[in-house]
Amino acid sequence: MQVYHNYIGVFDSGVGGISVLKELTKELPQEDFLFFGDSANAPYGEKSTEEIQRLSMNIADRMVENGVKAIVIACNTATSAAALLIRNKYQKDIPIIGVEPALKPAAEADEGRDSRILVMATPATLRMDKFQKLEKRLEGEAEFLPVPCAGLASRIEQGHFEEPDLKDLLKRLIGSYKGQVDGIVLGCTHYPFVKKQIQEVMGPVPLYDGGRGTARELKRALTGRGLLKKAPTPGQVVLSSSLKTPEMKTLYSWLYKEAEL
Repeated sequence: MQVYHNYIGVFDSGVGGISVLKELTKELPQEDFLFFGDSANAPYGEKSTEEIQRLSMNIADRMVENGVKAIVIACNTATSAAALLIRNKYQKDIPIIGVEPALKPAAEADEGRDSRILVMATPATLRMDKFQKLEKRLEGEAEFLPVPCAGLASRIEQGHFEEPDLKDLLKRLIGSYKGQVDGIVLGCTHYPFVKKQIQEVMGPVPLYDGGRGTARELKRALTGRGLLKKAPTPGQVVLSSSLKTPEMKTLYSWLYKEAEL
């Protein structure tokens, strides 16, 4: 078994967590990162809570065995379903950081007006208590319009973002809201990779995701535990997937090195 001692483990149901990884490496360029995308089981957002918990815990267990010093759950669905379980098992030893839909930043951006915020997320994320409680806590700050985007994460896993079928899918999912919302929350870490296509469908509406906030939270957690790496040179980034095909390897590398957010 390969050991990644003192790396930061980052995982997602597939390629989406690479959007978070890019923010993490901007915030903490000196750190070493191990990214794992469970593309063989993607998407998590259309699975049962129990299945998401099982898959997520298995990944966390392997990362701890590999010697990571922190874990980032770079998946909204996995955070909602499994973060508490993973924290209960490992938080006393290492920081466990999750992501959540950026409802608060979206609401605060239009403070003082009655904003209508579209929330794009997987069906699983929207049905879980974590989202329901977050939406309830921000009640009155904005009107949130949750839209379960079944099939979108799976389509993003395929790459080829310029193909017309992707825009057609977005039109079916959210096109009816064009001109009716003041902002859009991207409540799945896959979605930042298709910001351009979303705005082509919806117009120049502001988009919000949790990647940058997650990076800041990781830095705070590492600082608080004295775990920040002090090095003058950039750290290493290892990309791995449960779907070990040449096409997936190419897609992971392209999304991390070249794709715009």
